[in-house]
Amino acid sequence: MHKPSVNPEISAFPKPSPIPYLKKGDKIAITCPAKKLPQPMNDAIALLQSWGLEVVLGDTVTASYHQFAGDDNLRARDLQRFIDDDSIKAIIAARGGYGVIRMIDQVDFSHFEQNPKWIVGFSDITILHTHLFANYGAQSIHGQMPINIPDASARSLATLKKALFGEELSYEFKSHTLNRSGESSGILVGGNLSLLVAVSGSVSDIDYTGKILFIEDVGEYLYAIDRMLYNLKRAGKLANLAGLIVGGFSEVKDNDIPFGQTVPEIIMDKVKEYDYPVCFDFPAGHIPDNCSLIFGRETKLTVHDHQVVANFNPDKN
Repeated sequence: MHKPSVNPEISAFPKPSPIPYLKKGDKIAITCPAKKLPQPMNDAIALLQSWGLEVVLGDTVTASYHQFAGDDNLRARDLQRFIDDDSIKAIIAARGGYGVIRMIDQVDFSHFEQNPKWIVGFSDITILHTHLFANYGAQSIHGQMPINIPDASARSLATLKKALFGEELSYEFKSHTLNRSGESSGILVGGNLSLLVAVSGSVSDIDYTGKILFIEDVGEYLYAIDRMLYNLKRAGKLANLAGLIVGGFSEVKDNDIPFGQTVPEIIMDKVKEYDYPVCFDFPAGHIPDNCSLIFGRETKLTVHDHQVVANFNPDKN
């Protein structure tokens, strides 16, 4: 088993090799590092091909082992194959679910360190995002996955194409009443709240200091969201952020005895003593309008009383 050599508290890296943006004719791979697919991905393959890309499918796309897309060894081998293949310019996770944490330590990322490529996904793929940033300072794309494409908004798919092909990403939307105004810049990190807590203290954990943190989640109880945020706060991870972006918290559940706070109220209660900007209802997460974010990218966040602006300017590779 490959053992990552990482200090979870690392805050500076040698400048990583730039990740080339895609161009027509490039080859990209789809793999399933977590849960198995319930049906073929015809819509997703057609969309990617319409962008001029050649799509290669991993063995995990048709594999099944209990709830997973093959056993842990197969899922690790599939990801390893595409990391080590220089003809593959991007790797897209077909879906999330659960499973990346079971196999990530079997994957050797040494070739990725020298020849990085875009890794795309969200939800359970948060572990790949944090692991690549914690160990290599690498950028990656939080965006729609093939399983979601049939129900995805046109805007979210357009932002995925922009992120992959190196076009500018900029978002403007109406400010939530509980937003906290301010301007900040910092490297964007984060992902699914449950997974951020799951990697806490591990080799896939990240240093939040001076970063803009993005969080989202799905299907959680209000009390569990409260508990996870207390975990991050007690670990000192919320105190020194440059900003906080809150995406979709969808299908939230409550107990028979109501918790008594909404998700925005729960979050603001945890960060009320800090002074960085906070915005809610960012169009990203387990929602049809899951617009793309680039983790590891310098980001400018401006939160006004009536408007939020976030800019993810492309690196000049």
